[in-house]
Amino acid sequence: MKSKFDSFEFVKFEYDHISSFVSKRDGETKIGEKIDFEFNKPSVKYVILGISEDIGPQANLGLKGSENSFKAFISRFVNVQSNRFLSGEEICILGEVKQLSPFIEKDEARNRIEILDDFIQKILIPIVASGKIPIVIGGGHNNAYPLINSCFSVSHKSIDVINLDPHADCRQLEGRHSGNPFSYAKANNFLNNYTVLGLHQQYNSEGIYQYLDENKFFYSFFEDYLDRTRNFREDIKQASKNREKEIKLGIELDLDSISMIPTSAFTPSGFSVEEARIFVREVGNQKNIAYLHLPEGAPQTDLDFKIVGKTLTYLVTDFIKVNKTHS
Repeated sequence: MKSKFDSFEFVKFEYDHISSFVSKRDGETKIGEKIDFEFNKPSVKYVILGISEDIGPQANLGLKGSENSFKAFISRFVNVQSNRFLSGEEICILGEVKQLSPFIEKDEARNRIEILDDFIQKILIPIVASGKIPIVIGGGHNNAYPLINSCFSVSHKSIDVINLDPHADCRQLEGRHSGNPFSYAKANNFLNNYTVLGLHQQYNSEGIYQYLDENKFFYSFFEDYLDRTRNFREDIKQASKNREKEIKLGIELDLDSISMIPTSAFTPSGFSVEEARIFVREVGNQKNIAYLHLPEGAPQTDLDFKIVGKTLTYLVTDFIKVNKTHS
């Protein structure tokens, strides 16, 4: 399956796509030996989709490399143990959306992102309609928009979103890129209530703060956690209380929020991996979750691949373990 202009393609996975990554060992079973590749089976609840593109972040003047995040994840994820905590039988690895053409001039890149939006949405709608929970890994934060749109297209109801991110990603409607998925979703009435935790004060414009205030969106600053004037766990709980329980909730965790992680907007100051895991475990342990989205990882070196791959693996396994008890 390829998109208009052959800019993107979808590669559906079979066992052969991951078998070379699975390190088998006598007396052990790895998750890669238990997962499925067809999402419509009754045992499957979580559907992993990789997105390997970086034109979204670059169109937002970010760094390249987010096309490598899913590759870093998959080789680590399939080698964790299948055991009493997580067997893998509830998981489908559906495949990977690949970017075929490199980043081009900014305006044309933003036009291509609109094509990517439609391309991803066509893949996601059958998953959402089947009642499964998509876990989307890799690419830029631009891909939050087709995720939210897919949920709306199925239910015809706007959804709530909670995001851990140093940037609100509510920039102007100036053409699609990784900096405006939520403002586009709100403008099209796909997004109901938006919460963003851990904003970095000097990395969001005054216009964005005014936008958040005008829409009465709940947000917090990372600096307040440094000063201990706010409590991270309490803010997560407050965000959960703010949502309307009958409305689906999308979970967004931008890897840019974690300090020293190779990402499209690298930061030396941010949440720890442990705090990111707390966020996923607290928010994921709720009913009516629409999806989990983990964008913006941008590994380049062998060490980068290990860091991004294992971090994503922790976040995905944490989410599934806390969420799987909910019907």
